[in-house]
Amino acid sequence: MSILVKWGRERLHFALPPPDAKLAVLRKQIADYTQLPPDAFKLVHAGAVMKDDNAPISAYNITPSSTIQLIGGDTSAPTPSSSAAARGKAEPRTEEGALAQIRGELDAVRRTLVPDVDGFIAALSASSTSSATPSSSSASSAPASTPSRGKPKAKSGSKAQQQPAPSTPNEALVREHARLSELLLQALLRLDAVGLAGTGGDGWGEARAERKGAVREVQSVLDKLDGAWRARS
Repeated sequence: MSILVKWGRERLHFALPPPDAKLAVLRKQIADYTQLPPDAFKLVHAGAVMKDDNAPISAYNITPSSTIQLIGGDTSAPTPSSSAAARGKAEPRTEEGALAQIRGELDAVRRTLVPDVDGFIAALSASSTSSATPSSSSASSAPASTPSRGKPKAKSGSKAQQQPAPSTPNEALVREHARLSELLLQALLRLDAVGLAGTGGDGWGEARAERKGAVREVQSVLDKLDGAWRARS
């Protein structure tokens, strides 16, 4: 479960802390990721500024899929240039920040790409079934048309002319497969790019284990997509 934090043009996903966790916990996660000092920005939810960092997040009615607006200390949203600069150096400084980044990325894949992949596979299966049906019906109708001489050629010719028509949905499936594959690959690259301190030693063991599991899960979705695509014929 995650929440969405809007920061100018940025859309950041963070793991939702327990309901009794203080707002300061969430503020620290955001500060670690954005590289902003914790006291340099305001958090706005449902049109109200969340001021008391010692209050539990449940007091602000923050739930899964909530959207929070991050506003700079001067109450102005970051400019595109400052946003891009922050993105370029948005490497987590603590293990909690790394965990939030990993969980947010995985949650986004689960909420958006996994349903799209399942829908694509269902459409792929339906397309294969519908394309197989005309061929079987035409095969069964062929013997019945053999007694007549002139008409069978006209029927087979008309069917031959209608065969190229199903290419349009196939092209749509090709584009959708390419889109989903690209988005899943991008998610894998973002997970791989999460900076982890002490990667060569024992530092941040929980974050390294969680990233490994997240990469494995996203890769399994990609394998499922490619497997269904290869088996379509």
